[in-house]
Amino acid sequence: MGSLRALSVSEQVGLLFVALFGILVVATLIAFARSFRELTDRQVGTQERYVRDLRAVWFGAVLFWIAWAAGPFVSTLLFGFVSFFALREFVTLTHTRRADHRALLLAFFVVLPAQYVLVGTRLFNAFTVFIPVYVFFAIPVISALANDPLQFLERTAKIQWGIAVCVYGMSHAPALLLLDLPNWKERGAFLVFYLVVVVVVAQLVQELASRRMRRRPVARAISRSFSWRAWAAGAAAAGVVGALLYWTTPFKPLPALAMGAIAGATGTLGEFVMKALKRDAGVRNWRGSTTVTGAVGLLDRVAPLCFAAPVFFHSVRWYFGI
Repeated sequence: MGSLRALSVSEQVGLLFVALFGILVVATLIAFARSFRELTDRQVGTQERYVRDLRAVWFGAVLFWIAWAAGPFVSTLLFGFVSFFALREFVTLTHTRRADHRALLLAFFVVLPAQYVLVGTRLFNAFTVFIPVYVFFAIPVISALANDPLQFLERTAKIQWGIAVCVYGMSHAPALLLLDLPNWKERGAFLVFYLVVVVVVAQLVQELASRRMRRRPVARAISRSFSWRAWAAGAAAAGVVGALLYWTTPFKPLPALAMGAIAGATGTLGEFVMKALKRDAGVRNWRGSTTVTGAVGLLDRVAPLCFAAPVFFHSVRWYFGI
């Protein structure tokens, strides 16, 4: 541990990526070896999901590495593009009318770039209130000026919710890269890595626990696998992993455990909410193929991070009093 602390910041982050890509290479070799085995129909489906998820993890890891290597400006720009395509996918899943076009243009070409400009310039106090205060009042005004009262409240709420999840939530991830903490300068990549790991662990454990434990779904019409016991198991696992990774963060073990549990629990709830959105849109499963709505699964994958990132970001700021 002393040798790791003696390394420079760039060397520490570089070592982090070496370990990350090393793990992914091992996982890829395992998937390649399993492809030569004779599998049952159920095992084939599991293998296909594993390969698909592994491909998504590779894409995210490479994107994360490019974001760090290229500097704060490019990293913020990349997350902005992710927000753009996630918001586009959200709009394809919701019912809108011609009168909503002005509000949607405002969301895509004014609100989204303005939010990321505030992040890139580190105006954190401004970017945390820009959307929930100013934009949420502006959207209904723009929609009302279109002179279409049919389902006005429902349509406006959908646009506001899409902006909140896809733009406001996602923008907190690059904000972690730029957060200036005491004795933790230029190490924001570790915080993003920590957040992603605990969120993924919470999802995996929650899904595994839902299969192993006796199911008592709390919302059967939305998800037959989501139960409070499985959710608590996922949050607890995220807390344990967070405590084990405390050395990658500015936290001590106990606060790292709490932060991991909070982020993991929030991310799992985000995935649950996304299932409700899919049921409402009539989409049971959009992973792996393009549906009639045009959705390709990006929103499904980033939703847990969109929910967990703002909660984690503000918890970190509260913890350090900044």
